[in-house]
Amino acid sequence: MRKEFVFLNKIIWIAVILCCFSCKDPIKNKKKVFTYNESTGIATLDPAFAKNQSIMWAVHQLYNTLVEIDSNLNIVPSIAKSWEISEDRKVYIFHLRDSIFFHDHPLFKNGKGRKLVADDVVFSLNRIQDKQVASSGAWIFNNRMEVNGFKALNDSTLELKLIRPFQPILGILSMQYCSIVPREIVNHYGKDFRNNPCGTGPFKFISWDEGEAMILHKNEHYWEQDAHQTKLPYIDAIKVSFFDNKATEFLQFRQNKLSFINDIDPSFKDEILAKNGTLRKEWANKLQLKKHPYLNTEYMGILVDESNPLVQASPTKSKALRQAMNYAINRPQLMMYMRNSIGIPAEAGFVPGGLPSRNTELVKGYHYDPDKSRLLLKESGYIPSKQPVKLLTVAIYADIASFIARQLEEVGINVQVEVVQKSLLLEQTAKSQALFFRASWIADYPDAENYMTMFYSKNPAPPNYTRYKNPDFDILYEKALQETNDSIRYDLYRKMDQIVIDDAPILPLWYDMAIHLVQNNISGFSPNALNLLELRKCKIN
Repeated sequence: MRKEFVFLNKIIWIAVILCCFSCKDPIKNKKKVFTYNESTGIATLDPAFAKNQSIMWAVHQLYNTLVEIDSNLNIVPSIAKSWEISEDRKVYIFHLRDSIFFHDHPLFKNGKGRKLVADDVVFSLNRIQDKQVASSGAWIFNNRMEVNGFKALNDSTLELKLIRPFQPILGILSMQYCSIVPREIVNHYGKDFRNNPCGTGPFKFISWDEGEAMILHKNEHYWEQDAHQTKLPYIDAIKVSFFDNKATEFLQFRQNKLSFINDIDPSFKDEILAKNGTLRKEWANKLQLKKHPYLNTEYMGILVDESNPLVQASPTKSKALRQAMNYAINRPQLMMYMRNSIGIPAEAGFVPGGLPSRNTELVKGYHYDPDKSRLLLKESGYIPSKQPVKLLTVAIYADIASFIARQLEEVGINVQVEVVQKSLLLEQTAKSQALFFRASWIADYPDAENYMTMFYSKNPAPPNYTRYKNPDFDILYEKALQETNDSIRYDLYRKMDQIVIDDAPILPLWYDMAIHLVQNNISGFSPNALNLLELRKCKIN
């Protein structure tokens, strides 16, 4: 009875959305407003807490960082117009632009945005490490910076001192955590800076009715120009809505009330995409499909801290069982039938493609081999009737979790899928209370070290959610941090990745692709390999 109801409801829904194609566009405002929906909400606009995509997207519109990453994953100037690195690679000198101003704000003199200076950079980066602030990004400078490692030499010159060479430091400085904020406004608002933001970015904050809408306006005094000396950004405003229902979001998109939607909900992906990942014919001329690889690995994590009583009582403490789980999953089939070929099967290491270390080419991962899985299962001594394994996931990935559970059950591993709220899953993984869980890791900066840091035993959760510990891995990780020769460093990354894959504290599933449905009147919309929402050069025709 329930299946019949769902099927009927689905047919009605499809008819409604197809009907929307014949609807006239609503009367449009003369202003060029880019609209998108954030179904998960936005927790804060304070960059010190930019820990997930929804926050990062909004923060990226409001602030700038010292350096940034371009579409080819190169580090390029932003607030810093140039920099020098000492011969021992422990001291960086940044030269700041002298034409960057914070957004107009009543707390500034005469309400006009004041000039950004090097002391603002020092304040912003030290704030991330301030224990009273309790930034979720505090880990990015752990054991990397000298005491008082950030120093303003003058208003336009910043000095950074490292304890030891750390090649990815420029990538770290491009993270949204490292957005530059004005001291007096942060100090005035305290914790309420989360909803009273002020930066130097292409858009400025206007209003935020939580759960309803957020409005950002073009920063008329923004410092960047395009190749023709035209000031950026091109569009006048951004509006963010907060519909938590993905079907509602899609209907809004089809009624031209949203400029684009990020990702495609599993409930209607088959109506839009063919199994090979292209648009079905009936949608081909009605919207733009944009997809590209980005630095995100989707995986299932397994808690492996043997001092934890939960692990001691779990069959997943056996490496042979964890390897058996990996061999039991048909990743290409998973991608085709559950993801409509959006993504690349993770049959190599944990590090996705696109990085110069070439892990996906040179690290040997797991392929589908149920016979080998059963042999390893026998070796582990696993008894399915006595040792069920619980897999925690969130609702949007429930179908994928069920698919994996069925494949594991086919080789004899008893898996029980439990769907929980995202907040609960995050809490349990952070507190080592989840034995087997769905997760993903989006790169914070374009270097394989960012993936390997998840398995360094001295790191807490985040980022070491599996509580993985291997002395050989740790030695290689610490060696890689000090290595200045890129070829040697990349080789160390691959060796570390192979150790993790062999120990199997994770089940890598796929290397992700960003997929966007975009209105035909939008141009210049091209998110980068970190899947940041880039709107500076976006146009609405």
